[in-house]
Amino acid sequence: MRGLALALSWLTVLPVRAGAPDAATAAAAIRWAPLVGGLLGAAAGGVLVGLAALGAPPLVAGLLTVGVLAAATRGMHVDGLADTADGLGCYGPPERALAVMRDGGAGPFAVVALVVALGTQAAALAALAASPLAGSPLAAAPSAVLAVALAAATGRAGFGWVCRRGIRAARPGGLGATVAGSQPWWVPGAWWAALAGAGFALAGPRGAVAVALGALLVAGLSWHTARRFDGMTGDVLGAASELATTAALVALATTL
Repeated sequence: MRGLALALSWLTVLPVRAGAPDAATAAAAIRWAPLVGGLLGAAAGGVLVGLAALGAPPLVAGLLTVGVLAAATRGMHVDGLADTADGLGCYGPPERALAVMRDGGAGPFAVVALVVALGTQAAALAALAASPLAGSPLAAAPSAVLAVALAAATGRAGFGWVCRRGIRAARPGGLGATVAGSQPWWVPGAWWAALAGAGFALAGPRGAVAVALGALLVAGLSWHTARRFDGMTGDVLGAASELATTAALVALATTL
């Protein structure tokens, strides 16, 4: 349970004391991350449903829910997305990209990535609030909450793929160096398979596609960043989470 406590401490604002982690505990925290993501998503889904029930316009409810999720994670994942976008957008060797990511400022690539990702999340959440997956009023609220939980868990399952064995840390120190190469490939695979099954139960083929799309985008991001940065960083974890969560929300909110 130390791994779960560390995951809660790392990934949420909850005042959980986990102490200084060793390598085994840090690896366990990555394995627990999808569960923590699901809990965060369920809480955010509750906020979305509550705002919609109070009569808030769907887009306002979606934007506020995105803000709640960012606050609940200390903005760590969106910061990782911004830094990764700036690193990928610059020229030069990996050292140059890593220096840009360490700078702390938000360049044009970061701004565009945040506007597009968070705006898309808000719009998808608005669609879920206005036209939830389930058809009956009684089932509407639970289905919206579960959809957000599924998307958030899908994003955090991406941590395991970014940290899979064979991928080294791009630089010493920090979260990336603590968890790089710590996960067998089948750990995120098992999470995504379980989440795809849950998605199918929730929304039929659309739910399974939502998880699969998130997984594919994380795989592509991990491949590209490992080449560009000569390894992985903690920022890539945040970028993977936001990318997969966004994709899953869009797929869940799309009606065919």
